[in-house]
Amino acid sequence: MTHELILVTGSSGRIGKAVVHELQARGQRVRGFDRTATPGLADMIVGTLTSETDVACALAGVHTVIHLAATPDDADFLAEIVPNNIIGVYHIFEEAQRAGVKRMIAASSGQVVWYQRMAGPLPVGVEVQPTPRYWYAAAKMFLEGAGRSFAEKFGMEVIAVRLGWCPRTPEQVEEIRAAEWAQDVYLSPGDAGRFFACAVAATLPTKFNVVYATSKPKRLMYDLETTKRLLNYEPRESWPEGIEVVLGRPRGMAKNVVQSGP
Repeated sequence: MTHELILVTGSSGRIGKAVVHELQARGQRVRGFDRTATPGLADMIVGTLTSETDVACALAGVHTVIHLAATPDDADFLAEIVPNNIIGVYHIFEEAQRAGVKRMIAASSGQVVWYQRMAGPLPVGVEVQPTPRYWYAAAKMFLEGAGRSFAEKFGMEVIAVRLGWCPRTPEQVEEIRAAEWAQDVYLSPGDAGRFFACAVAATLPTKFNVVYATSKPKRLMYDLETTKRLLNYEPRESWPEGIEVVLGRPRGMAKNVVQSGP
């Protein structure tokens, strides 16, 4: 366990809340950064990625950054993707370097290998040529490129995390239920929290690392062996475990709800 300060950007989002909860449960010092305050988190900076001043304030005294804040899927490129997923990444990396941050754990997406996942072979490894789905995924490639640059140029430890699908709404839960492939890239909130806690604690063999993060799949879509080897992370849950967090139901009810179709 480390007592160094960890900044979680996007701390009020679905994954962000799970990460904050897991880190606090492990006795870590956590600061949040989001546009709205995160419940139960005393050290909180309310601000935006587009404000260099807000980002610099959030990064003061930070050892490790878990960068989750972003427009979370395809949206208007100029109005949302560019400000949050391009300019925001620029501010996070530049200000992290100025603040002396040692480790950056940056949320990329499985969408950067979208067409490779569809065409195979499976599982998709970390070394495959990117095949981004659209502008959101292309912006995540920018994030991965920035991470590689800062690792090489400044010696910052960087983990680019190609996340699976952690649903944010009941509608997304239904989308995952209806698509078998989506269940194989499902990431439960609980596993998300445990994954990022492992990423904080890991001893890394190289400065720049790419890994995938999902819960237990029925059919292995992504290379999780590299994730286990580098971060000592193994998922505990599989679809539909964990969706009660999204549905707002008591634990144990979600499985029955999901299996009973219309």
